Amino acid sequence: MAAAQDAPLQTLFLPFAAGALPWPQGSVLFLRAREGWPLREHAAPGQLACVQSFRPFAQALERGGWDVRDETGLDAADARYPLVLVLPPRQRDEARALLARALERVAPGGVLVACQSNNEGARSGESDLQQLAGLGGKLTKNHCRVFWTAPLDGGHDETLRARWAALDAPRPIMDGRFRSRPGVFAWDRIDPASALLVEQLPADLAGRGADLGAGWGYLSAEVLGRCPKVTALDLYEAESRALALARHNLAGSHAQLDFRWHDVTAGIDGRYDFIVSNPPFHTPAREDRPDIGQRFIAVAAQALRPGGRLFMVANRHLPYEQILTDSFGQVRVAAERDGFKVIVGTRGGRA
Repeated sequence: MAAAQDAPLQTLFLPFAAGALPWPQGSVLFLRAREGWPLREHAAPGQLACVQSFRPFAQALERGGWDVRDETGLDAADARYPLVLVLPPRQRDEARALLARALERVAPGGVLVACQSNNEGARSGESDLQQLAGLGGKLTKNHCRVFWTAPLDGGHDETLRARWAALDAPRPIMDGRFRSRPGVFAWDRIDPASALLVEQLPADLAGRGADLGAGWGYLSAEVLGRCPKVTALDLYEAESRALALARHNLAGSHAQLDFRWHDVTAGIDGRYDFIVSNPPFHTPAREDRPDIGQRFIAVAAQALRPGGRLFMVANRHLPYEQILTDSFGQVRVAAERDGFKVIVGTRGGRA
């Protein structure tokens, strides 16, 4: 799911390539790290500690030989670094929380460097870092903005840092029925596509099922609540922050649950009686990728038992008809509303 040309990643390293900042000798922390040639141009093997919660990006880093950690491991440690690199996300509360936690990891005399593309909130990110700790410099290139602190030795707004660090903390939503957090898909609401899909779920679903792209668990919760004959449900989700929420939201279920931090486009193991899915059609950087949804469909067809059914929802304009026809014995549109369509595909063969 990574883009071929990662402009924010390239621009993040511009201050070092241009001589505006020196590259340190000690360990470097990289939050929301992504693999790419700029890492290999600057970081020595074993120097870079990468934190990434999105499975395809984490796997690319692992293949590149980098040390990859999750947020839980970072929170449990108390290490400080002479340089902390950050690629803040689009969602502002999540981005502010990430900057605040990054600041906490900067060693005395160290520097925090962040980069965002212009259409992903670069000006807001720069303003936030200036408000939090002051700016030591900034550069623009590739339709991106990279900005950094002066060498830090206290002097930042600690009250603001502590408040921002909690901005993306998990919290109750929907009158306490679920827990969610800023930054995950549709974090504070039921998105209309998923709501339409739930309306079309039959009550006779039974046996073992899967939720592809499970998010924080809404579809799975509805399946389990409506279908008492479901005995097992596997949740596949590429974003570990969302999967942790799903684990909490589905606690106490009558069915056997398995939570899998996994890139569905790489294929899945198992044979299923049914699959539900609201597949993504863009990357975390908002790049349109209808091929991701097409791959979800092909993977679902391969994983279903003969006679098994796929229940999926998609934007009406997305080009899924051909892959659905090629992958399933029967395909029908069960509902359309507000620009979305619910599709039911039944795998050929004897049920």
